[in-house]
Amino acid sequence: MADLVRLAREWREQDPDPRTRAELDAILERDDLAALADRFGAKLEFGTAGLRGELGAGPNRMNRVTVMRAAAGLARRLGPGKHVVIGYDGRHNSDVFAADTAAVLTGAGLRASIMGARWPTPVLAFAVRHLGADAGVMVTASHNPPRDNGYKVYWNDGAQIVPPIDHEISQAIDAVGRVDELPLGEGWTTLDHGDVIEPYLDALAALPIGDARDISVAYTPMHGVGGTTLAEAFARVGFPAPTVVPEQAEPDPDFPTVAFPNPEEPGAMDLVLGLAASIDADLVIANDPDADRCAAGTPLPGGGYRMLTGDEVGGLLAEHALRHTSGPDRLVANSIVSSSLLARIAEAYGVRHAETLTGFKWIMKTGPGLVFGYEEALGYSVGSDAGTPVHDKDGIGAALAVAGLAAAAKRDGRTLLDLLDDQARRYGLHATGQLSFRVEDLSLISAAMERLRDRPPVELGGRKVESTEDLTEGVAGLPPTDGLRYRLSGGARIVVRPSGTEPKLKCYLEVVVPVAGEVAEARAEAARDLDALRRDLGAALGL
Repeated sequence: MADLVRLAREWREQDPDPRTRAELDAILERDDLAALADRFGAKLEFGTAGLRGELGAGPNRMNRVTVMRAAAGLARRLGPGKHVVIGYDGRHNSDVFAADTAAVLTGAGLRASIMGARWPTPVLAFAVRHLGADAGVMVTASHNPPRDNGYKVYWNDGAQIVPPIDHEISQAIDAVGRVDELPLGEGWTTLDHGDVIEPYLDALAALPIGDARDISVAYTPMHGVGGTTLAEAFARVGFPAPTVVPEQAEPDPDFPTVAFPNPEEPGAMDLVLGLAASIDADLVIANDPDADRCAAGTPLPGGGYRMLTGDEVGGLLAEHALRHTSGPDRLVANSIVSSSLLARIAEAYGVRHAETLTGFKWIMKTGPGLVFGYEEALGYSVGSDAGTPVHDKDGIGAALAVAGLAAAAKRDGRTLLDLLDDQARRYGLHATGQLSFRVEDLSLISAAMERLRDRPPVELGGRKVESTEDLTEGVAGLPPTDGLRYRLSGGARIVVRPSGTEPKLKCYLEVVVPVAGEVAEARAEAARDLDALRRDLGAALGL
C-alpha cells in the first residue's frame, strides 16, 4: 500500500490535469487500494498499435502524463529537426492530447503540424506522406468504448509503425523523467482544409470508382468524425449526397445511441438500417468513429437489408479494383484471419497475393504494386495503377468504391447480393464467421490459449484437423505472433488469437462450399458448418 500511495503522490505532483489530480485525491482520501493497484500496478505498454486504454489517472490509463511521456519518447527516437503531423478525433481529451504532443515535440526541437479540426484517421495517414513528414500521431481509440482513448504512431511511409521501431520508442519512453520538467514549445503549425483535406479528396477522386453515379445511400458516421469528409468526397466525385442518421451525425464522445461504437457490434447499425428502410436506400454505409473502417449493407429481395461481412466486401472490392487497374505486377493482400477467397481471385486475375499478420501496418508493407488490401474487420485500402493514396485502412475511400460498385450493379438491374452470388459460383462459397469472448480478466485468455496448445483438437465441427500451426513460431515467413491456425478437411480454416486492442479472444472461422446448384443451398450448408465449428471450438476453449 505504501508504495502505491508514494507512486500516486509522485504522479499527482507532475500531472498538469486538474481532473486526474482530483481523481487521485479522492482515491487516496478513501484509501482505495484496489483503485490504486489498478492504476499503478501496471502500465499501458507502447507497441505496434501505439497506446490504447481507459481514460483516468496513472500509468495504466490514458491521460496527459501518459501522452506527454509518449511524445517525449517519440521525440527522442526521431531527434531534433524532424517533422511530425498530429491528428485527433472527437473523443474525450483527444484535442488536449494532440496539443500536449505538439508542445512536447516542439519543446524538444522538432517541428509539429497539428490538424485544424477533428478529421478522420486516414486523413492523418495521407498527410504524413503528402507533407513529407518523418512521422505522424493520431489521437484516437477507433471503435473502442467511450471511456477509452489511444495514440497511434505512423512512420514516414504513412503506415503505422512495426518492429523494431515500436520497441525503440517504448525504450525511449521508459527513459523519460517527470513530465513537469520537460521543455514545452509553442511554435507548431496548424493545418487547414486546403493543406490536407483538399489534396486528400483529390487523391480519392482518382480511385477506381467507375462511372455509375445513380445511387441512394443511408449513412452513419457513428457519432464520429467521418461525416463531413465523406459528404465532401461524395460531392467531389459526383455521387448524390447520402442521407445521414440525424442522431449520429455529429461527433459525440459519449456515443449515446450505441452500446459499442463499432459497426460490427449487435445493435450498432439499427438506426441506419431503419433510415435505409424509410427512404428505400440502394446502399447502407457506416464508418466507425475515426472513419478508418467502412461497413456496407444492401437491400434484400423480400424487403429489409443485410449488412455484408468484411470478407464479403473485401472480395467484391478486390475484383472491382482489379477490373479497373492493369499490369501483371499488381498485388493484393489481406491478413491471415481474412478469407482465403482473395488468393483465389488473385490467381484468376493473374496477379500476386500476399498474406500478412493482422493489422494494416503489415498489409502496407507487402511491397510495390499494391492495388488493394483488406482485413476482415471492415478495413480496406483501395488503390489505382498509381498505388494506394492512403497507407492505412481508409473508410472514406472504401465508401466511394463501394458506392461506385453498387451504382454499377444498380444500372445493370442487380445488387451487391447478386455480385456475391456470382463470386460463389465462380470461386466456391467462402463463408466466414467469428467466435469471440470479451473478458474482464486477461488471464482467462492466456489460460484458453494454453489449453489449446496443451490439448490440440483433432476434430472440429465434424472435420478432421489436418494441420496445426503455432503462430508464435513464425510461419510462412510471417513474424511471430500469439495465435493458432488450424487447417481442416474440406478447405475449412480456423485462426485463434488474442485481440491486440481489446480484452477479447477472437476466433476466425472459414468454410468453403462448392456451388453446384442454388447458391442459397450452399449458404445454408455453410451456416450449419460454421455453427458446428463454433460449438466445438467453444468447448475446446473452455470459455
